[in-house]
Amino acid sequence: MNLNIQNKNALVCGSTQGIGKATAFALAKEGVNITLVARNEEKLKAVLSELPNNNQNHNYLVADFSKPEELQKALDTSDLKFHILVNNTGGPKGGELLSATSTELINAFQMHIVCNQILVQAVVPFMKSEKFGRIINVISTSVKEPIPGLGVSNTIRNAVGNWAKTLATELGQFKITVNNVLPGFTDTARLDQIITMKANQANTTEENIVNQLKSYVPASRFAKPEETAAAITFLASEQAGYINGINLPVDGGRTKSL
Repeated sequence: MNLNIQNKNALVCGSTQGIGKATAFALAKEGVNITLVARNEEKLKAVLSELPNNNQNHNYLVADFSKPEELQKALDTSDLKFHILVNNTGGPKGGELLSATSTELINAFQMHIVCNQILVQAVVPFMKSEKFGRIINVISTSVKEPIPGLGVSNTIRNAVGNWAKTLATELGQFKITVNNVLPGFTDTARLDQIITMKANQANTTEENIVNQLKSYVPASRFAKPEETAAAITFLASEQAGYINGINLPVDGGRTKSL
């Protein structure tokens, strides 16, 4: 299938590792010009040098999403001609919601809602002028089913889902789609952290936790970041123009709800 996004420009957040990095590579292979976004400039430079490049114009922005004003400054000095925005930010630390501090909740809101809002406000004017826009938010299956032990994450991920659904309604008339991808257990550094946390809480081995998590998945395995990136890339394409406002689980069938 021809995705017809060659020469489009994409801003991919959290793109030095995991799903974000895999997405940057997948889009670059389709001929998209990639601007990477993350807080570590050395890692950004390393990924930039690895990106597939067939006479494409790749770049990067340094921004720490725990500091929304820093993101705003980085955007203020950039050429904001992006057709595709991939919002992807690492999740809050684990723990029960009842024990979460107000600061943890505020920080999560800033990283996932405020920064997403800043990015959307920055890129939508160009998308409107091009009559083409794709905003894809990488969230979590907790949008559908809260995950035990991830209280703050469950709370803020659902907020992002409703934020996105509202935007999908507002922006659809401009040929801009807003969709959410909900990764399940994906082989990333984030999952490694969760496995360690669960093993410590249960006073068991990480191997036992890995086997337990895999048993929840009909596919009996974790996803590769590239598999989630493939779904994101399709939603970014010309072919996905009539898909708007959805939550797409990429979880091997683990989520029990429809």
